[in-house]
Amino acid sequence: MGNINKSDNTPIITDVSFKDALSERYLAYALSTIMSRSLPDVRDGLKPVHRRLLYAMLQLKLDPKSGFKKCARVVGDVIGKYHPHGDTAVYDTLVRLAQSFAVRYPLVEGQGNFGSIDGDNAAAMRYTEARLTEVSLALLEGIDQDTVNFRPTYDGGDEEPIVLPASFPNLLANGSEGIAVGMATSIPPHNVGELCDALIYLIQHPNASIAKLLSFVKGPDFPTGGIIVESEQNILQAYETGRGSFRTRARWEKEQLSHGLYQIIITEIPYQIQKSKLIEKIAELFKNKKLPLLGNIRDESAEDMRIVLEPKSRQVDADMLMESLFKVTDLESRFNMNMNVLTSGNVPQVLNLREVLAAFLVHRDEVVVRRTKFRLEKIAHRLEVLGGLLIAYLNLDEVIHLIRTEDEPKPKMMKKWNLSDVQAEAILNMRLRSLRKLDEIEIRQENDALLKEQKELKQVLASDERRWEVITQEIKDIKKAFGNSTALGKRRTDFADAPAAAAVISIEAFVEKEPITIICSKMGWIRAIKGHSGDLSDIKYKDGDEEKFCLFAQTTDKLLLFSTDGKFFTLACDKIPRGKGQGDPIRLFIELDNEQDIVDLVNFKPGEKFLVASSVGRGFIVAAEEVVASTKNGKQILNVEEKAHAMLLRVVDGDHVAVIGDNRKLLVFPISEIPEMRRGQGVSLQKYKGGNLADAKIFKLSDGLSWQSGERTRTETDVKPWLGHRGTAGRLPPTGFPRSNVFE
Repeated sequence: MGNINKSDNTPIITDVSFKDALSERYLAYALSTIMSRSLPDVRDGLKPVHRRLLYAMLQLKLDPKSGFKKCARVVGDVIGKYHPHGDTAVYDTLVRLAQSFAVRYPLVEGQGNFGSIDGDNAAAMRYTEARLTEVSLALLEGIDQDTVNFRPTYDGGDEEPIVLPASFPNLLANGSEGIAVGMATSIPPHNVGELCDALIYLIQHPNASIAKLLSFVKGPDFPTGGIIVESEQNILQAYETGRGSFRTRARWEKEQLSHGLYQIIITEIPYQIQKSKLIEKIAELFKNKKLPLLGNIRDESAEDMRIVLEPKSRQVDADMLMESLFKVTDLESRFNMNMNVLTSGNVPQVLNLREVLAAFLVHRDEVVVRRTKFRLEKIAHRLEVLGGLLIAYLNLDEVIHLIRTEDEPKPKMMKKWNLSDVQAEAILNMRLRSLRKLDEIEIRQENDALLKEQKELKQVLASDERRWEVITQEIKDIKKAFGNSTALGKRRTDFADAPAAAAVISIEAFVEKEPITIICSKMGWIRAIKGHSGDLSDIKYKDGDEEKFCLFAQTTDKLLLFSTDGKFFTLACDKIPRGKGQGDPIRLFIELDNEQDIVDLVNFKPGEKFLVASSVGRGFIVAAEEVVASTKNGKQILNVEEKAHAMLLRVVDGDHVAVIGDNRKLLVFPISEIPEMRRGQGVSLQKYKGGNLADAKIFKLSDGLSWQSGERTRTETDVKPWLGHRGTAGRLPPTGFPRSNVFE
């Protein structure tokens, strides 16, 4: 680091460690970003660039009743006087404040091309014009009455406000977004009428709960409308903590056509979603056949939004079509809320709803106090002047004579009529044309009116209750000007119940339902045949291959595959190759290791439970919903020991289980002794000495235990000799039980 020695202009070199220098400069950069660029002030909801822009436009007298001025003129004033940054940043800010689809209550009224919801850019600043809106005037109201502090501009040539008086609750009404160093802010826009109701209630009940305030502030009110589908509990939690998210869906309606046909019209899309990109995304998914219910999409928007969706057929349910679109497109999006703001002490802090509203009220209280003191000073000065003018009126001829004859009339006047310096100056500064207006009655009327106003203002300063009455009335005026009774203030975003998890419809559920027969060979080739056919004699296999599994299903079903490594795989039945060919290898659909094989195939049925067991006789019961896998890699359910493998899967449809080992010992015990788990090795079903599990069967004790013996089915009704507890050895099976130790 180098400095200059003033005596001989030689540089002074100071050694500073790179770490210290980097830390110091990065900290300075971080603080500058947080306080001067990214986070809004909790009082007026503005960042410095917004504040400087509005103040510069006020100085240019661009109020709503005046004409427009070129945006280039506005931008030039802002960067020349207040904001020493690039013109692009300032113009982009001006454009956004004028976009009705980006800002809930626009602060700038634009004339010309200011962009569109399709993502089109605004015209160059030399073509567009702008002026302030009534909302901006509400933010700037009283700025010339010493209501806020000013600071020197970057070059010291002028002054700029540190914060605006803000009678309009802009932070929550228009929201704010920004990314700083190590922190960010994201505040959604809200309905100002609802905010005013909440503010008035908070004045009357300073300790109001967040839940009570939410009875007024329903939630975000986005400029593009839409429908928020979030539970009341989630909304409450978001406003209690200052952090949360809101799921917003497009607004749509069903338009009936002739011959039973219909089309869906989308009239509003979620906030901050570009319409053109949204349509491109839907069209791409449609082209890639990922929207099986959609027949066509087109954009018929003009001034109003109108996106037309045509179903693939008249049989397609409109709600199902929209659910499939909500699932994979930006017709449903999330707005993440993080109410991180700069408090009055320039400290970044995440505030909840009550704290943000309370901070606005504290600011309004300070503004009213300062405005009242300013007005009292003006009144005191005017009363003093009026007192002098009244004396001059009563002694008009003498005053004129004194002024004409004396070289220094001021001291003489002050001494003769006991005038103050202000009064004497006021008399001396009067123009001759004012003499005809110098009427005693008018002076006394103005004096009385000012005394009355002075008395009322002093009451406002002296009484907190009186001051809050003034603030309440101002909030009511804001509500009247911008509330729900106006076209601008009418709520645009509605609320709907959040769809339950079970109601979320998958695209696979829209496949046309038809019966199929699924066949899987020993070599792992799988195929589906149309219909439920019991005659499979004409089915052909590769040389050396034969049937291993055969089951009836529907194309809308899910197939569960249980492998020897204890994994479950899920396969949509409509994805299984159809026809009379030999099918495809099952490993094309699932990531099954070459060393592993399929133990069993079953249809997924919600609410069903399975008994899974390994070759060493350990197992447990698992719910069918727990084994559904979402990827080709499957889902590990049964953990098998080394040199063991998953051996069987049985549907739980009885109250007892019979297990038999390859040591030909049979054990029967209640199925309630087997625990239900999500994953693990399970418990010991039967005790072996150097043997393994051979088979298991679940049955109803009242029906007896059955097994297949050749072409006949035999049933043992008295199984008491084999009844025991789980994990015991059991005893030899009944006479006639198969030597293969298999029930079926």
